[in-house]
Amino acid sequence: MIFFFSGTGNTRWAATELSRRLDEPLVDIAAEKEQRTYFLSSSERLGFCFPVHGWQPPAIVRRFVKTMSLADSEGKGRHIGGRHYCFVACTCGDEIGETMAIFTRDLATRGLLVDFAFSLIMPEAYVCLPFMHTDPPAKEQAKKMMAKIDLEEFAGMILAGQRGKEYTTKGAAPWLFSYVIGKYFNSRMVNDSKFRVDADKCLHCGRCEKSCPTGNLKMVHDDSVAILPSWSHDGSCTCCLACYHHCPAHAINYGRITRNRGQYYFERSGEPL
Repeated sequence: MIFFFSGTGNTRWAATELSRRLDEPLVDIAAEKEQRTYFLSSSERLGFCFPVHGWQPPAIVRRFVKTMSLADSEGKGRHIGGRHYCFVACTCGDEIGETMAIFTRDLATRGLLVDFAFSLIMPEAYVCLPFMHTDPPAKEQAKKMMAKIDLEEFAGMILAGQRGKEYTTKGAAPWLFSYVIGKYFNSRMVNDSKFRVDADKCLHCGRCEKSCPTGNLKMVHDDSVAILPSWSHDGSCTCCLACYHHCPAHAINYGRITRNRGQYYFERSGEPL
């Protein structure tokens, strides 16, 4: 069983490919609105896939790990603990800092031990900081091609049952980025307070609403009876920027910083996942 969270589609692609190659079912974390028990067969692997948010695992994934319940599917209903092969895959624009160490500790509190871990460098999607931009088309394609090659290799290692391995790109000063900058980022900048829509540009197509993984955004009528996107401000926003990137008119922005930034979401055969 593979649990995943994805905003702009990079991780959804990776999780889907792993599901196909490993013959494991997929569970979309964002779609699981209520706490439930997940039953695993004795031969089933356990996987977690997510994008790196501010050099840390996304808060939505960490909350899920704290509340999920895992049990045998053989009718005994016991907590599975660390009896299943467990792997973790994260996607990132360049480096992950101490993301894997943080998530490994999260899993350990639930009695789960990580056997294999890796990161995939994918096209950049976060553009809300001064030094962050989407990748040029050539670099975007090169990253996708390399990620496909790497994922095939890592999937083979998982099938072979390799243990005690971690293939990640931590980058320079990982502790600083994850525990200082990342802590500030995830506590202060992951919210929907700065999202705005330009009513004159909005096409009222609803793609932003459909792309939001948590259902935080809805199309509503304003005083002029036009249908415009509205954010709930209820704490469910992961700041994944799916709404921003999927807007065909570039009518959605995060403050002023994204007005002249590029857009990106993972596409397969010209369509978003």
